Amino acid sequence: MEGLSNISSEIVKCTLCDLCLKRTAAVPGEGNEKADIVIIGEAPGKNEDLQGRPFIGMSGKFLSKNLESLGIKRESVFITNAVKCRPPNNRKPKKEELDRCRPYLIRQLSAIHPRLILALGTSSASSLGIEFKHLSEIKGKILEITLNDKKFNCLVTFHPSFPMRFPSARKAFLDDLSTAFNLYKNLPTR
Repeated sequence: MEGLSNISSEIVKCTLCDLCLKRTAAVPGEGNEKADIVIIGEAPGKNEDLQGRPFIGMSGKFLSKNLESLGIKRESVFITNAVKCRPPNNRKPKKEELDRCRPYLIRQLSAIHPRLILALGTSSASSLGIEFKHLSEIKGKILEITLNDKKFNCLVTFHPSFPMRFPSARKAFLDDLSTAFNLYKNLPTR
């Protein structure tokens, strides 16, 4: 089975799209390599680009705080992004950028084979091949997806930046996290 360190080594040298031209550092992901839970964000932001680590800015602090409120330690999960390099001005990743990074993400998921994937936002859901027109169609629902002939349970919710900006969405975000982790507790072990 392919190891995460090999995949990370390829990611930090990647030149498959133009995002590599302005990055300070690619952000492969970090955390427990045998994690039962993988959290996928959209793309690195400014702080992540500077340090080469995912979810360390304000969204990351918000995410970590909400995970901890449910008894989940950040170190116990693996956190990555749909796109491994920061898009200019923190714009949403373009479809072609998601497509270029998708093989890395699928290889990471195949290497870890988590019991649960938590997809944060539309870009991460799209990168997993989930089809939808609006986030509301899939948000908070447990989906079974297949990647490289392996089945995964996935829950899609808001990217943490949304409930940070719109406090009225915070309860829904926390409810989705609770749903995800209640599901996780009841899933059969690997």
